[in-house]
Amino acid sequence: MSSGDGVHHHCHPLFTCFVGDYPEQLLATGVKAMECPKCDIPTDKFESNTTPFNIHDLHTVFNALAVIDKGDLAFVQACRAAAIKLIIHPFWEDPPYTNIYQAITPDMLHQLHQGLIKHLLGWLTQACGVVIVKYATFGIIIDIQLPGNLTSSCLLKVYSCHSSGTLLLLDEALAFFHNNKEIFVDLRIWNNFNLPKLHAVHHYASMIQIFEITDNYNMKYTERLHIDLAKDAYCATNHKDEFTQMMQWLEQKEKILHHKQYIKWCLDGDHTPHRACPPDLCFNCMQKMTKHLSAKAVSIQTLITDYGTTYFREAFTQYIIQQQNPNNAMTRQHLENLTAGIHLPCQSVPVYHKIKWTLTNTEGHDDPLVMVDSIHAKPCHTALQVNTMAPTHFNTALINDGTGTIGLKGLCVGQIRIIFSIPAATTQLLFPPTHQPPKHLTYVEWFTPFPVMPDPRHGMYKISCVIKFGERVASIIPISNIVHSIHLIPKFGAITPQHWTSHNVLEECHTFFVNCYIDRHTFITLR
Repeated sequence: MSSGDGVHHHCHPLFTCFVGDYPEQLLATGVKAMECPKCDIPTDKFESNTTPFNIHDLHTVFNALAVIDKGDLAFVQACRAAAIKLIIHPFWEDPPYTNIYQAITPDMLHQLHQGLIKHLLGWLTQACGVVIVKYATFGIIIDIQLPGNLTSSCLLKVYSCHSSGTLLLLDEALAFFHNNKEIFVDLRIWNNFNLPKLHAVHHYASMIQIFEITDNYNMKYTERLHIDLAKDAYCATNHKDEFTQMMQWLEQKEKILHHKQYIKWCLDGDHTPHRACPPDLCFNCMQKMTKHLSAKAVSIQTLITDYGTTYFREAFTQYIIQQQNPNNAMTRQHLENLTAGIHLPCQSVPVYHKIKWTLTNTEGHDDPLVMVDSIHAKPCHTALQVNTMAPTHFNTALINDGTGTIGLKGLCVGQIRIIFSIPAATTQLLFPPTHQPPKHLTYVEWFTPFPVMPDPRHGMYKISCVIKFGERVASIIPISNIVHSIHLIPKFGAITPQHWTSHNVLEECHTFFVNCYIDRHTFITLR
């Protein structure tokens, strides 16, 4: 085989993983429908958490396949005795060091995301009512009080990193579910847990130990290719002689894509050779602001009423005093006395509604087309396309107060209420030319610091809104202190308030869990 540099190599490919959904796994292994393609567990024991099982014996299967030379009847009897369907010379028969039953990998897309988690969400909804959970890609359900005074639990199946400790938590979570699943039978919600996809979860820990994290064999990649290269191409045809039309459509699509990249390369003017940057666990990105203002002048009164910045004037004057006296340590009382004498020369400020982060490569250059994160701070407004009122959108963020070096020290969570700049005329009046404030500032409402240890049940930190005298504590900071966005999960009590929605839960709920599993960057930072 020739590599990219033209050098010829002697290659010995090994078949290690089979990535496919359940029907494809059955076809590849020759196992009958409603059976496990990996082990010999009886079909009526899928719901059991204690029934022992063993991986299918490959030597027995090979012996059955070899009987094909002795006649059809003997071959049928041998396959029946080996508990497989009639398969003639499967593709995995000849490659060395191949065990098809060991090579079957978890189908995270269909078994987990579109299978168990959808079932569990439906059961919990019937049991507890409408549950307001912002459902992450890998599915986390936490702190929902179940009927029968059961303790809350979590379902964690997809991590960006794994250790022996996390695999133990995976087994404990599965055992917890099996020990308490009868509650759904008692409530007449579900009475049959004899599901192949439920039993398949028992193999996840061992397969992760062998093949590493599930991102290596996730079906979402092949499903995406199936949509792009097959489904979309077929829909573009007239369904007659479709294969020829599909190939022509795909060829034209690739040519357009290549030409688009060539035009971008010409316009950029940077003709240095592109070097691919493999992904790592670092948050390598660049903070970017929109080129144009979202609103050129928003009055301070509008900021208070529409953006919810109740103490904008007080926070703004305190920020001015701190910037005017950067080297002087002041007590809170002294700071309040100084702010009382400050008169704001402006009654409006320019406002932005979005901060974004773009991907950076190893040379430190960002790609404006690849946005990896964003934070919105936008009040209720009229949606142009549907002519209805769009709800408020004030995101939460992980913020560095300037003292953070390692771990969680100096990091805290805040809700971004407004992103603004100080007008140029005001800057000239309040600050000397040698000490100008940052161009972009934000008004942040704070949450309590991270506790010493996360919750031992699920590994997430619990935080609450900082409230004094019945009001949220807030201050103004530079946007450069914002590390990235953060996802908070409300702490649900025994009864979930029906008026909570994804748009108002940050205002109605006061205690949250910080979701450290939303992406690998947050996971590395918080765990």
